[in-house]
Formats: sequence, C-alpha cells, structure tokens
Amino acid sequence: MTSKSSKEVLELVNSSTTGISEEEAKIRLERDGENKLAEKRKTPLIVKFFKQFADAMIIILLVAAVISFAIAIKDGEPKEFIEPGLILLIVIINAIMGVVQENKAEKALEALKKLSSGHTRVIRDGVERVIESSQVVVGDIIVLEAGDFVPADARLIKSVNLKSEESALTGESVPSEKDADIICDEKAPLGDRKNMIYSGCSISYGTCVAVVTAIGMNTEVGKIANLLSGEKETATPLQQKLTN
Repeated sequence: MTSKSSKEVLELVNSSTTGISEEEAKIRLERDGENKLAEKRKTPLIVKFFKQFADAMIIILLVAAVISFAIAIKDGEPKEFIEPGLILLIVIINAIMGVVQENKAEKALEALKKLSSGHTRVIRDGVERVIESSQVVVGDIIVLEAGDFVPADARLIKSVNLKSEESALTGESVPSEKDADIICDEKAPLGDRKNMIYSGCSISYGTCVAVVTAIGMNTEVGKIANLLSGEKETATPLQQKLTN
C-alpha cells in the first residue's frame, strides 16, 4: 500500500473519499470479523505453577528429594533433612520463575489490546460519525487529530502537519512525521513508511484523513500479538542447566 497513491489504495479496498455505506460496512464486518486482537484463553495461575513440574529432570529431582526425606526420617538425623529441603526449595523457585516468564508474555499482549480500544470518527455515506473502534472495517475513512489513537492500519489521504507516536512498533521515542502525498518503497522499514499510520499508535500533532487497509490481527500490532500468543515456553535457568 505504501508504494501506491491514495487514489489507487481507495480503488483496491473498494472505497471512496465519502466512505463506504452502512450496509457495506455490515457485510465487511461479517466477512472479516471485528477489529480486535484475538483473545487467548487464560490459564489459571495454579495450573501454570503445576505445569512447571511436568519436566523429566524436575520429576527426577522431586523423586530424589522424597527418597532423601524418607532416609532422613528413618535415620532421625536433623542434618539429613537439609539436602532434600534445598532440592524442594530450588524446584519451587524454578516453578515460580517459569510462571513469571509466562505472565510477561500475557501482560504484553494485554497492553497491546488496550491500545486498540475506544471510539473512532469515520465517514460513511459521506457523513461523519463516531463508532466503536471494534466496528471499523477495511475501506472505512477515518478522521483523526492530535490526541487520537489510530484504530487500524491506514493509508493517508489527507494530512496537515501530521506526526504519529509509533514507539510501540518502532521503538523510536520521537514522533514520526507523516505526509499523505509521499510515495514510499513497498519494502521500506516500518518507521520510514511516511504515508501510513498504524493501529495502536497515536496522533501527537496535526490532523489527517485516512482509508483503513488492515484490521485486527492483520495489522502490524496484530502480527506482534500473534507472535506473543504463539510464543513457545522458554526453559528456566534450572531446566537449561539440567539439560546441558
């Protein structure tokens, strides 16, 4: 979309500067779904904790601890309880660390979801109205000004002194300058796509009118959310050492 003019993009998404009709919006909403990041079923904390013990080496350590406890009880020597006690303590700490690692990914996903909430001004049938961001569809014409959050990825049609805060995607602390008239290389890095605005980012200065090109999990922030939700569980330091 970045290498095409705004007119070409409007044609590609079957829209116009007056926006799509309410009827067409309903059809697209049914076809593509709501403009939301996919929900991932949350695992209860207690389940996460016990899942950390489902490892062959951890099970071996637990069996060793139980045997050591049995021997200590039989001998009746207080010193004999130290070794199995330490093994249990290490295993429990390892389980807690594993839960913390899992929660970090979940919190990052929740933070991304919060960025895509709220309401948005759109033009439909030539009339400007306010709708829930979740109801935005591809082809919608969105109207944004300083302080607004961008509800979906969109190609700029008009822009006036526009700057967008894109640190959530690019890591850049300085707002990125945008211009609807610029044509960018299709392979340009995200931060260099001056004619696009992205879901989850905010308008820090100026005003703009843009046509939505991607919603939900198809947006750039959606791709990040998809990576987070599909992230494989990483081994804790103890599991790594036992494996090596």
